[in-house]
Amino acid sequence: MFGTLSLLTLQQYWWFLVSLIGAFFVFITFVQGGQTLLYAIAKDDKQRNMLVASLGRKWELSFTSLVLFGGALFAAFPLFYAVSFGGAYYVWMAILFCFILQAVSYEYRVKPNNFLGKRTYEAFLYINGSVGIILIGIALGTLFTGGNFMRNSMNFSAWTLPSYGLEGALNPFNVAFGLSLFFLARVQAALYFINNIEDVHIIARAKQQLFKDALLFVGFFILLVVMLLVMNGFTYHMGVVFPESHKFLNNFLATPLLIVTFLSGTLLVLYAIFSTLFKGSRCGIWFSGFGVILVVTSLLCLLGFNATPIYPSLSDLASSLTIENSSSSHYTLSVMSYVSLGVPFVLGYIYFVWRAMDKTKMTSAEIEADSHHY
Repeated sequence: MFGTLSLLTLQQYWWFLVSLIGAFFVFITFVQGGQTLLYAIAKDDKQRNMLVASLGRKWELSFTSLVLFGGALFAAFPLFYAVSFGGAYYVWMAILFCFILQAVSYEYRVKPNNFLGKRTYEAFLYINGSVGIILIGIALGTLFTGGNFMRNSMNFSAWTLPSYGLEGALNPFNVAFGLSLFFLARVQAALYFINNIEDVHIIARAKQQLFKDALLFVGFFILLVVMLLVMNGFTYHMGVVFPESHKFLNNFLATPLLIVTFLSGTLLVLYAIFSTLFKGSRCGIWFSGFGVILVVTSLLCLLGFNATPIYPSLSDLASSLTIENSSSSHYTLSVMSYVSLGVPFVLGYIYFVWRAMDKTKMTSAEIEADSHHY
């Protein structure tokens, strides 16, 4: 079946899958957002233990979805993986260290004879939830704004600045992308706590925090969208890359389906916030989660399609990467496509495990009775 498809169709199919996995990861970043709210929502150790235990049931999903996102990029677009992860080295290593801190913190925070103390690991969790997520947003932003790299005819690449990707933090669009992700993660975390924990004090403070973070998220998100629609981008024809005015606005107009999914996702996120704050709903995380997946998938699909580079080079336009010049072979993509048919079964498994873990709301009595909680 997949073997009869053209190489371009397979490349587009895999860019869509990569976008979908990336969107799922952004949804799961409510774990990181919650890690930055431990002292804003909880007022004592008992409540903090409940928040960490609630997040601890899901933290591995955020780590594995990030690894899956990187793995899919590596398998489907190995040249992109090599240029980005090898060139923007400082950024990706900083992100990696932030996620190592997360794993260590969940493992050792309440271990006996923990000589660093709880607060040290809670500080690590805050670093993972703030610095890690903002850097990921900046790295994703460079897919739209470009990176400083060159590659030769043998596809050997080199970064042209000694900051190795950290210069992306100086671009206002990239920063807006990072801050939007950061406050979105905190919004989703508040919605998750309200849904998952049975404690009136935590729910009340989560709602207060949701209102503050929602205002900041909406502000940065509007700024991000305006900048995206007015900025210039790049296109290519016959392998030649050149600038195009309002490239991403043109991509939206050329693909009405992306407009529908983007607006639908945005409305779902806003409805989740509104229904939680003003109608007492405790199911906002599901509307928000589905909306986030639609919005992020739409944004990443602005790249890869309509002759849009997935990683423009600011040092040498001819070195820019597209889905056509950075993908695996037809054979590899075909074989991987058969494997991808198993993804719905994996998602189904995650759904049933998630449902089993959240069958009953978390209470303080449950945490106190569990000597192995996070």
